[in-house]
Amino acid sequence: MGEQHQVQFPQEVVDEYAALGVDLPALFSAGHLGTRMGVQILEASADRVVGTMPVEGNTQPYGLLHGGASAVLAETLGSVGSMLHGGSSKIAVGVDLNCTHHRGVRSGLVTGVATPVHRGRTTATYEIVITDEEDRRVCTARLTCLLRDADLAAAAQGGTAG
Repeated sequence: MGEQHQVQFPQEVVDEYAALGVDLPALFSAGHLGTRMGVQILEASADRVVGTMPVEGNTQPYGLLHGGASAVLAETLGSVGSMLHGGSSKIAVGVDLNCTHHRGVRSGLVTGVATPVHRGRTTATYEIVITDEEDRRVCTARLTCLLRDADLAAAAQGGTAG
């Protein structure tokens, strides 16, 4: 869970943020909460964001993956996609999150894949499908983010997407 790895971003996105002096992997990380929960972002573009989270340490009293943990993974991935869609002049702020939990998971790693449903000038909506290690759907989530104009340098110092 403590492994560090580099998120793969499209080169043009890396170049855009580097020109502004922004550490892109830090800006689009899972943040402090995601770090505590073991969220790892594996792939990130406006078209698709993929991340994983361990079940261990993120369970409710019955030993199942906590629904709130699935919500954290979903909001993290959808927020990263929304920020990448908005570009360097916007920040994404989650305004609506809906999660439907389909099955319980007791161990292993879950994987979330966020894909866009709507990408506009002021909002972005992503569907996030979370699956277990046997590729069975655990949760389906939908996140809508407001895209606000922002000073990216201040945003980079103050936190991450979500």
